[in-house]
Amino acid sequence: MDAEVELLPALPPPGPLLAKALVPSLDRGPARVPTRTVLVTGVAQDRARLADYDRVCGFALRDRVPPTWLHVLTFGLHVHLLSGAGSTIRLAGAVHVTNRMRLHRPVDAGEILDVSVHVENLRPHKRGALLDMVGEVRVADELAWDGVSTYLASGAKVPGTPGAVPRDEFVPTPPIATWRLPGDLGRDYRRVSLDPNPIHTSRVAARAFGFARPIAHGMWTHAKLLAALDPRLPDAYAMEVAFLRPLLLPATVGAWWRPGPDGWRAAVTSPDGARPYLTAMVNQT
Repeated sequence: MDAEVELLPALPPPGPLLAKALVPSLDRGPARVPTRTVLVTGVAQDRARLADYDRVCGFALRDRVPPTWLHVLTFGLHVHLLSGAGSTIRLAGAVHVTNRMRLHRPVDAGEILDVSVHVENLRPHKRGALLDMVGEVRVADELAWDGVSTYLASGAKVPGTPGAVPRDEFVPTPPIATWRLPGDLGRDYRRVSLDPNPIHTSRVAARAFGFARPIAHGMWTHAKLLAALDPRLPDAYAMEVAFLRPLLLPATVGAWWRPGPDGWRAAVTSPDGARPYLTAMVNQT
């Protein structure tokens, strides 16, 4: 954790911060991001909201919380860090390209959490810059979960030569499940995640960003796939996903998962399995 820590009294609601983050930075120089860690201690989980989250994403209702729920708790801190004067990158205009998370041990809904986020690894990309939002959830000083959300900030300027971005080859695979996503899915996920980005709920906002219709939250797709895998996973594991293309709502998608020698591989695809929206890898820690 960074030496400089900003202690907040509670997890900030992303809505007001996102409105601030929609205002572009006027700084046209090299991209800057905050160097501090933002921390909230003594976080009590909202069981009613968690149960609603489980229903929206397809998880079984139980006291043990999904790892993606812990990401949701960090999200307001992502927005907080990138909406202030110390950042020239705004989360509202960035694209979530990958997410990695590691569950070190099960977390119960009744446990009191310490939640922190910091930014690291700002680096050039051929379309702008990549940066990592690193979150941690601790219970009584024990690290229970950590996650890295990598965002692409188009047009941001970072000195240096862009490195190669590795990507596994996708092999079209017939789905083993078909999911029908309703047009109001964005509103349901907004309610449980508190992610108010209007490109997920408003046709006008979606069109302003180049989409014909509202698009599904990437972290809903991530969570829905994890919910399908969840009964097969151990108490501790790591999961990495790549968000490959936007998923316009309403939609019908396919999904598959299969075990292998290096863990589970999975994907959310077009109904015929030819085009991936999200690919995933799960390894036992």
